[in-house]
Amino acid sequence: MESLGVLMTFPMNHYLEEELERRCKLFRLWEAPPERRAEFLRSNAPSIRALVGNANVGADADTIDALPKLEIVASFSVGLDKVDVARCRERGIRVTNTPDVLTDDVADLAIWLAIAVLRRLCEADRYVRSGAWTTMGDFKLTNKFSGKRVGILGLGRIGLAIAKRAEAFDCPISYYSRSEKPYPNYKYYPSVIDLASHCDVLVVACPLTEETHHIINRQVIDALGPNGVLINIGRGPHVDESELIAALLEGRLGGAGLDVFEKEPYVPEELFSLENVVVVPHVASATWETRKAMADLVLGNLEAHVTNKPLLTPIV
Repeated sequence: MESLGVLMTFPMNHYLEEELERRCKLFRLWEAPPERRAEFLRSNAPSIRALVGNANVGADADTIDALPKLEIVASFSVGLDKVDVARCRERGIRVTNTPDVLTDDVADLAIWLAIAVLRRLCEADRYVRSGAWTTMGDFKLTNKFSGKRVGILGLGRIGLAIAKRAEAFDCPISYYSRSEKPYPNYKYYPSVIDLASHCDVLVVACPLTEETHHIINRQVIDALGPNGVLINIGRGPHVDESELIAALLEGRLGGAGLDVFEKEPYVPEELFSLENVVVVPHVASATWETRKAMADLVLGNLEAHVTNKPLLTPIV
């Protein structure tokens, strides 16, 4: 792939960057100041045939149009909300992502967030570290996770993996998806509000699209109720954060576990003082093992494209 010019949009993974540097002609978009990136793209466009982006900076229409030689977009992410897939189809540009290899890590984190919120694990950790256990006695009682009704918004690869894990805790599983799935042990609800009304823990695990933007709104939050817990391991814009914060402050929602936010890396400060909220910095797939597997998948797709072999994970 020595002759392949690759634009990397964001410093997403050291191993991937090193391998692209070793195997291809690598262009790092972030090395150009924001005000000079259009110029950077124009000057290097004749050499750029591939683009590697992620959930932070992908391939929008302007970037795609600035690269007339672009042949493939290989996303270092399972989600494609940062890629203008329609524009890629119009231009005949191939698109790939990194499904499956991150499913286990994301599902693991979803379950951990639910347990952490219900059992107040982060608060309990601070209780011990502060010395309060020795001066104030035993920590307060919390809520169990086992047996809770778990609702999953989006029963794709990750949603199914979450469901299987929750089943191990004897949790009844229900879901909402664009269509009913062939899983008779899981209860299907025809709307998100119906789903939220019939679960204790609601997990957001669907792709981000125009239809799912702010799919978690005031009505859904109120349906989940003052004892309900919201877990978001999807994308930040799935949740109307202003409504979420209001519900938490007013006691209309029992708690939340959040890996993603509307304007990352900025997190609303109102969440920081709430002990019934656990926030982590978009780390669901952030393990050494998974990120290397994701990088290898990106590299494998680029190799397949260059050698005219079938792409490993084609979207377009």
